[in-house]
Amino acid sequence: MPKLALYVPLKAKPGKERDVADFLTSALPLVQAEAGTLTWYAIEEGPGAYAIFDTFDTEEDRQAHLDGKVAAALMEKAEELFSEPPQIHKFTLLAAK
Repeated sequence: MPKLALYVPLKAKPGKERDVADFLTSALPLVQAEAGTLTWYAIEEGPGAYAIFDTFDTEEDRQAHLDGKVAAALMEKAEELFSEPPQIHKFTLLAAK
């Protein structure tokens, strides 16, 4: 079972919803190249509301992801796509099925 997770809620700027969805979809190949990222989900929570949820076995794996290409691209596009800066929430997973 993965031990650690990240949750990153994202709020699209008005009119940028499709761009956010496209950006998240395009990030998948980058994440697939990260051996330490066990699961990665791009989520549409509702109109204009998106999120990323991913899991890791170790803090080193989680930090490698945060230092990786997806996080860099997310921060690079933040002002253009999001109405507020992405907030990265770190969690410890207690149970999973």
